[in-house]
Amino acid sequence: LLNTPQTITIIKKELLQEQGATTLTEALRNTPGITMTMGENGNTTTGDSIFMRGFDTQGSIFVDGIRDLGTITRDMFNMEQVEIVKGPAGTDNGRGAPSGYINLESKRAKADNFTNATVGVRTAGSVRATADLNRQFSENAAFRLNLLSDTGGVEDRDWVKNKSLGIAPSVTFGLNTPTRVTLNYLHIEQKNRPDGGIPAIGIPGYQGAGALGSAAPVNRSNYYGSTNDFNDVNADMFTAFVEHTLAPNITLRNTTRYGITDQDYNLTGINAVTAAGDPSTWTVSRSRQGKDQRNEILTNQTNITADVQTGAIKHSLSGGVEFIYEKQRNKTLGLNGATQAPANLYNPSVGDVFQPLLYTGASTSGETTTAAAYLFDTIKLNESFQLNGGLRYEHYKTKFENIDTTGVTASRFDKGDNLLTWKAGALYKPAENGSVYVAYASSQKPPGSDNFTLATGANINNPNLDPQKATNVEIGTKWDLLDNRLAFTGAIFKTENENAAVQTDPVTSEVTAFGKQRVKGVELGLVGQITSAWQVSTGLARMDTKTVQGTAAQTGGNLNWSPKMTFTGWTTYRLPFGLTIGGGVRYVDSQVRSANAALPTTNVAQVPSYTVYDAMASYVVNKNLTLQLNLYNLTDKFYVQSLNNGGSRFVLGQPRSGFLSANLKF
Repeated sequence: LLNTPQTITIIKKELLQEQGATTLTEALRNTPGITMTMGENGNTTTGDSIFMRGFDTQGSIFVDGIRDLGTITRDMFNMEQVEIVKGPAGTDNGRGAPSGYINLESKRAKADNFTNATVGVRTAGSVRATADLNRQFSENAAFRLNLLSDTGGVEDRDWVKNKSLGIAPSVTFGLNTPTRVTLNYLHIEQKNRPDGGIPAIGIPGYQGAGALGSAAPVNRSNYYGSTNDFNDVNADMFTAFVEHTLAPNITLRNTTRYGITDQDYNLTGINAVTAAGDPSTWTVSRSRQGKDQRNEILTNQTNITADVQTGAIKHSLSGGVEFIYEKQRNKTLGLNGATQAPANLYNPSVGDVFQPLLYTGASTSGETTTAAAYLFDTIKLNESFQLNGGLRYEHYKTKFENIDTTGVTASRFDKGDNLLTWKAGALYKPAENGSVYVAYASSQKPPGSDNFTLATGANINNPNLDPQKATNVEIGTKWDLLDNRLAFTGAIFKTENENAAVQTDPVTSEVTAFGKQRVKGVELGLVGQITSAWQVSTGLARMDTKTVQGTAAQTGGNLNWSPKMTFTGWTTYRLPFGLTIGGGVRYVDSQVRSANAALPTTNVAQVPSYTVYDAMASYVVNKNLTLQLNLYNLTDKFYVQSLNNGGSRFVLGQPRSGFLSANLKF
């Protein structure tokens, strides 16, 4: 990372274990500049809804460098580490968000013998158990198996519950030989009772007319859904990794994956409050939301890396080709003309009558086929100077079909284009352990890129529009300190995203893309060991966001879900007698929910800022057993983890809670 001219954060599994972090959302608390959103309708609280550096990054999540589809919650039980790459990165992996991407590295079988297991219980009553077993069964082959069971309730949320089961076997052949083959399989089942959120009435920042303006908040444990609500996920992923060392400095790699994710849910959402008479009779309207979605991906990547020398100049080359087929199918569910009765605002009941969600006969399907070629070169001019460059060319085609309730095709669109993205950087090393760099990178996101949906009219997925185009300029420095135990990073950056809005010509009615969004900021990080016993992981980001050109209402406004200041810090210290103590702090500044220049005057206009403190202690009982206690939100700070676009409902931030676990090693 020292010689890479870009802001990259690596979150290793050891840090996640210290924190008791089990999901991607919890893992990402270790890097600044990231927030979570609640979503609307078909995406309400059903997955990793991530905003990073001012932009929606939910569609730029990868596993082992391959795009991961679906609005699901990702568990960390089979992940070696999480890599956060910030700034436009179209050259790295194709179409994507202006903010960068998040890559999860899977665990693979390796030349070792170990058995690790963790069993823990949370104060909400949920129980989590994981196992990680690796065996080398011959000189050149190994097997690894990861298992997961996580089931129980959610702190301070009546009736909400989660259940996850996972199995991930991996086998590697050819260890310590020129040709290595690893076969990975992942199966995940989730059977959850989803949370439709809590009415925002009465919380800090709430705006309401008349009696609503001074109304009391609801009990944060209130549940407004049905006990028959569900969120079921079944995901299967098979991956084959093949590596062949052609020469000591040349390696050929091929990766093939087929993955399929099914998500089926019924959820009760909440909306407007009706206030008349005695507050005990006030009601909140409810909606019944459903999803039946299947995502499929088939991909093959071939990559070659080589270190070559031309005269006095050294080159580190990486090039390859990639072919991807992605498909999404959605069946439409509805109430068949029925209306869901509202709930009592302060005293909801799961005994209410809930209208069943039925298939309407309508459906949508979309698919994207991509073929790409890329080449990177790191040119080492001497021990102090190097240049970096990369170029990616890809051709994509997206097809979309909308079937109405009678089974007839209501609309069919397709969009194809060629995308060219590039990056360049220059790096100077004033010392062996330090670097200073300047870098430029670009990315593109065409219509239908995130959700496979194309539609006419004044919307960003109109197939006649040009892609959104993002560029990033970054100046930074990186230093490995204290005999390379501690890494310091610092960078200033400016990201611009064009074609993010649409307009309709009043004469020709032609829809065109226009507009510009800008994010400027600085990010600092310090990760590693101050001493062999004292570890630290901390980061700070300050961002200024602005819609430079957009709709009349948006121009001059800040980008939504983008706090000006975020800070995360975590540290542990290991005492000589086997006790480790640690703690952390997270600060997130306020976030506007609307990109309009004028703040909304109803409901909650912005998520209030908050500071949360966590702590941990672990004790090594013997070489096989370590006991660990994690305490979260020590001050029981009430905070909003995520808010919906309308500001009427929110997801509660984690209340004061604990996780007691036993870590076993053999």
